[in-house]
Amino acid sequence: MRRADATRLVLLAALWGASFLFMRIVAPVLGPLITADARILLAAAALAIFYRIVRFDSRWRQWWPEYAIVGSMNTALPFLLYAYAAVHVPAGLSAVLNATAPMWGALLAATLLGEPLRLKRSVGLVLGVVGVALVTRPEPGIDYPPLAVAAALGGALCYAVAGVYLKRRAPGAPSRGLALGTQLAAGIMIAPFAAFSAPLGAVTPGVIAAMIAMALLSGSLAYVLYFRLIADVGPIRSLTVTYLIPVFGVLFGAVFLGESITGWTLAGGTLVILGTVFVLGK
Repeated sequence: MRRADATRLVLLAALWGASFLFMRIVAPVLGPLITADARILLAAAALAIFYRIVRFDSRWRQWWPEYAIVGSMNTALPFLLYAYAAVHVPAGLSAVLNATAPMWGALLAATLLGEPLRLKRSVGLVLGVVGVALVTRPEPGIDYPPLAVAAALGGALCYAVAGVYLKRRAPGAPSRGLALGTQLAAGIMIAPFAAFSAPLGAVTPGVIAAMIAMALLSGSLAYVLYFRLIADVGPIRSLTVTYLIPVFGVLFGAVFLGESITGWTLAGGTLVILGTVFVLGK
C-alpha cells in the first residue's frame, strides 16, 4: 500500500470513528429519528451535488429497487439503531460494537451463502463474543442499558445483512451509485416519522455543527475516500479500515467527551479488533 493510500485509510477510519462522537453529541438533543434522517439527507444532498459536478450517472432507472432495499438495511435501520444507542451509551462503546459487523457477516455467509466457516474465522467469532462481553460488563457506577447495547449490535448486524443481499441479489450494482441511492432512499423512508418527532433538548450551535460535520465529513467525504480506496487498493485491503474505527471512536470519546477508558474497555476492544482481523483474514 502506497503512503497516499495508507493516509486515506487512516483518514477514513478517523472520519468514521468521529461519527460516533458526533452522534453522541447530537442524538441526546435531537432524538434518534431526527438525527438519523438529517444525517442521511444532508450527506445525500452533498453527494448528489458532487456527482452532478463530476457527471456521474447513478443509473436510477436500472437499480432503484436495489437502492431502496439496501438503503433500508444498510442505512435507514442501522443509522436509527446507532442514533438510539448514542442517546444512552458512550461513543467509544458504540464504535467497538460496530466492529462486530464482519463477524455477523461471516455467520450469515456460512448460514445463507453456504460459505465454509473455517477454523480461523471461528476463532475470530469467539474472540469477538468475548470482547463484546468484556466491554459491556457491569461495573460500579457504569450502567449500559441492555436495549441500547442490543441496538448497536443490531446496527452492525444490519450492515452484514445488506452485504449478503448485495452479494446474492445485486452483485453488479454500481458502488458509487449505491452510496447516493441508498442514502436518498433511506432519508425518504425515515422522513415521515422524523417530521412528527420533536427534539429532546435545546438545539445549540454546537449540536448543529456536529450534525453538519457528521453528514459532510463522516458521510459524504468518507464515502468518496472509501470508493477511491477500493479503486486504488481493492475491496479487501479497504476493509482493514474496520480495525482502526474503534481506536478512533474510543479516543475521540475520551478526549472530547471525557468518556472513561477502563481496562475492560481496552481488553474487550482489543479482542473485538483481533476477532475482526481473523474473520477478514484469508
